[in-house]
Amino acid sequence: MAVRRRPAAAAAGDLPPQAPPADAAPTPAPDELVLRPPNLRVAAVAAVLFLAPFSYLSFVRYRLGADLQRSILKCGAMSLIGFCVALKLIPVAASYHLRRRMFGYDINKKGLPTGQIKVPEALGLVVGIIYLVIAIIFQQFHYAPDSIWLVEYNAAKLALPTFAALPLLMAYAGGTSIIIPKPLTPYVGLTVLELGTCLFYKLFMLLLAVFCTNSINIHAGLNGLEVGQTIVISAAVLIHNVMRIASSTDIETQQAHEFSIYLVLPFLTISLALLAFNWYPSIVFVGDTYTYFAGMALAVIGILGHFSETLLLFFLPQVLNFLCSVPQLFHFVPCPRHRLPRFDPETGLLTGTKDGNLVNIFLRLFGKCSEKALCIRLLIFQVDLCTLAADYYFTSLQICFLTISVEHGICRGAIGRLKEQKVEREE
Repeated sequence: MAVRRRPAAAAAGDLPPQAPPADAAPTPAPDELVLRPPNLRVAAVAAVLFLAPFSYLSFVRYRLGADLQRSILKCGAMSLIGFCVALKLIPVAASYHLRRRMFGYDINKKGLPTGQIKVPEALGLVVGIIYLVIAIIFQQFHYAPDSIWLVEYNAAKLALPTFAALPLLMAYAGGTSIIIPKPLTPYVGLTVLELGTCLFYKLFMLLLAVFCTNSINIHAGLNGLEVGQTIVISAAVLIHNVMRIASSTDIETQQAHEFSIYLVLPFLTISLALLAFNWYPSIVFVGDTYTYFAGMALAVIGILGHFSETLLLFFLPQVLNFLCSVPQLFHFVPCPRHRLPRFDPETGLLTGTKDGNLVNIFLRLFGKCSEKALCIRLLIFQVDLCTLAADYYFTSLQICFLTISVEHGICRGAIGRLKEQKVEREE
């Protein structure tokens, strides 16, 4: 999370800067530093964890058509190119943003030397541009001129997604059926609910676009949280698409999910490149340019893939965060500008406040912890709910047991490292 603050202009009485001695070694200006991805290993691990199940299902578990497998390989190759391009362009854009005074300070490191470092903002703009270019190029190579349109929207305010989604709803010509989740089937008595030409479905899609566009933006405040939750949801969408293609015999349903794969695969890989810079400790901030773009991109992927109701299940943590945030968002109770936990510079731990969001609720429920450990907890929670929503490989009890075990080990390791660092500082 960043606090945007432009540097004040020099006072009129300030002395002009002194020229350095001739024999002094040249030092690079802070705004000219070449940024490198410090967390490339984290992005690589995340790529293996989230793309390996998709690859296994696509090429080993299910007998997908040869044409579809070739198309997935083409899309994957272009996505890999986009990943490499993003790794190269993000440092370039970051340096430019620093020169343009587009930077912020990390609030969760206030009181530490790292809290005074200028962190470039709005790097989601690079990811959005690369994603659009890849989608357009893939459309030219893969689709005929009269095929499906690739539609993309990027809005930044609550009112704008409403108008931005109107062309999508007007051009939407797919089905209006809703697949009832398996746990609710015995109570509803149906597996598929057909709405026909009912305007309720399009109203639902409109509200979904507005919600997705803003939900990622308000579930934020930690290094890597915005990009991390987007990667988890994108991976869940990928696996869901493959499973639906394999289980469905309807050609239109299969084509809709194929189209969704072509949109979400490059989006996931480019987000992994951004995660290499944004994971704790972050050296760039994604800004609203990424959170609004990511939310709208996922909404478009779900709507054009004809699984908008399933997409909402993947957004369950965001739904919970929104419901907990309603009193403050609608100003029923006072709402500070940044609803962030309190940071203790001496221990390096975060303490929950009374603000109603998942970040503070997790701290109040499970106790204080480091920013990295808290982000991992929230991402594991996202994986839990996405897995339960999609009914993947393990049963619910197995998933909960595995994730709780992993979370326990991660948090113990993080607390142990913090204690070691504290002992070293005291020595």
